[in-house]
Amino acid sequence: MPTPDLDSLDRRILEHVQSDGRITNQELSERVGLSPSPCLRRLKQLESDGVITRYVALVDPEAVGLGVTAFVRVRLDQQGDRHLEAFEEAVTAFPEVMECYLMTGEADYQLRVLVPSLGMFEDFLRSKLTRIGGVAQVTTSFALRPVVYRTKIPV
Repeated sequence: MPTPDLDSLDRRILEHVQSDGRITNQELSERVGLSPSPCLRRLKQLESDGVITRYVALVDPEAVGLGVTAFVRVRLDQQGDRHLEAFEEAVTAFPEVMECYLMTGEADYQLRVLVPSLGMFEDFLRSKLTRIGGVAQVTTSFALRPVVYRTKIPV
């Protein structure tokens, strides 16, 4: 997909909607210095270009009982396309996996996993993750506390 050319108004729109996805078009237009109609057109164009992919609510994991964050590095015994696809399909089905990245370096994948307790992480590890065919090694680190957590990307 070609990268759209973003001017300073587009970037200001992105700054504001990343901070407040529920901002009204009227308020957004005032903040970026456009009248409402052109502002809405630009916002819709950013959506149709795939720059804005969706709007979400951010939920505090601890507030809903998910107080344990684990970063899991997974090495597969083979890295062929078929093996990578099988692993990716399996972890996509696990609701505990919040993020999964194909990596370079010692591990093939890095996962961010949210669970209620260490016991639930052990259950996830033993009954789900290590049962995926081709998983050769799993290394886990647990987060003590977040220092920086951003959802707003710099534009």
